[in-house]
Amino acid sequence: MARVQLDLPEHLPFKTEIQVRITDLNYGRHMGNDALLSMIHEARVLFLQQLGFTELDVGGVGLIMTDSVIVYRSEAFQGDVLRFRVGAADFNQYGCDFVFQVLNQQSGREVARAKTGVVCFDYAERAVKPMPETLYQRLVHGAEEAA
Repeated sequence: MARVQLDLPEHLPFKTEIQVRITDLNYGRHMGNDALLSMIHEARVLFLQQLGFTELDVGGVGLIMTDSVIVYRSEAFQGDVLRFRVGAADFNQYGCDFVFQVLNQQSGREVARAKTGVVCFDYAERAVKPMPETLYQRLVHGAEEAA
């Protein structure tokens, strides 16, 4: 089976650091895949906060994840500080992809690349909704100021 390829946009405007905890390790004594997905979620939440949103309110609707892809490049260990570079891409009427590059802060080595697809969702109606213009504008234009 062919490996998944994940190309990243050149500009990922938001950056944050998250340290690998002892509870993030698996039986191989390196960071587990479940831990990285949780850290990606944290980085997305912090990016949205920087833009003035929460996952439950991005201009009157919430976000719900539709898919995720993680391409692992190298291991991470307890105590490593991971730098998450975050941006948005592949916009459509209802959502977009959040894209992530994960680097070991000390060595600069790439640990992973990821994307999480999201759509706008009205949790009260349990229905997909169009992306609010304010969300689109902040993701596309306001993100440079959020870095």
